[in-house]
Amino acid sequence: MNIYPLGTTTSQNPLRVGGKAAHLARLAARHPVPPGFCIGAGTELAQPFNEALSRAYRRLGQRCGAVPLPVAVRSSAVDEDGLQASFAGQHESYLNVSGEEAVRQAVDRCIESARSQRALAYRQARGLDEHSGVAVLVQQFIPADVSAVVFSADPTSGERGCVVINAAWGIGESLVGGEVTPDLYRVSKDDLRVTARLIADKAVMTVACPEGTRQVAVPRALRREPALDDGQIRALALLALRLETTQGWAVDLECSFYQERLYLLQCRPVTT
Repeated sequence: MNIYPLGTTTSQNPLRVGGKAAHLARLAARHPVPPGFCIGAGTELAQPFNEALSRAYRRLGQRCGAVPLPVAVRSSAVDEDGLQASFAGQHESYLNVSGEEAVRQAVDRCIESARSQRALAYRQARGLDEHSGVAVLVQQFIPADVSAVVFSADPTSGERGCVVINAAWGIGESLVGGEVTPDLYRVSKDDLRVTARLIADKAVMTVACPEGTRQVAVPRALRREPALDDGQIRALALLALRLETTQGWAVDLECSFYQERLYLLQCRPVTT
């Protein structure tokens, strides 16, 4: 029924589940990727499929010990997160979605977002097929205390001798959306020494709420505090180095810490 648990062989095929989901599926066995499932590209949301989607969602909740389980629902285009096009920000994502009907609606909206003018213009500018399929990734939602974007090469200069980390409080929506000025950390690949540490005035953050997520002001006492401690910086740098080695290209990661545990939410090539 075109639903594949994350980590299975089929879920690692980008032609079926898109680049974003396929990258994570390959890493799920060895790295801290939240559990989930993929909905194959080209799936039509008819009644038999809706019943299968509900069953998959309930099974995921039972596995994670929460029914209904809050999940993140993200699109995953067949040609997404490749070496030439990341599609970052082009398709819709829905966070902290709970309940079978709400999940079904979020899946439907993700599929529709691949047909938006913004996504089509992105494809046209890069010479990509306008009719390429889109899959959907459904994962356990992580209500992050801290979020980080990690590059195993400097995304501006291309320097390969350092890991660059941007970090901010809360869920990563404000960080990846550019709505908050994040902390910046540079780490030497040779010895994992922090060579630069620029602590920003982090005015806003994204938090979970009954409707999904919302942006709030960061408490004044935390605005100029480092979002990451040295142990977290080292853990992120090590993860980036391991993934760069196994993937064979410089990586762009989205990560979070929740209750001191590190989660890998996305892994794609650095394309800038």
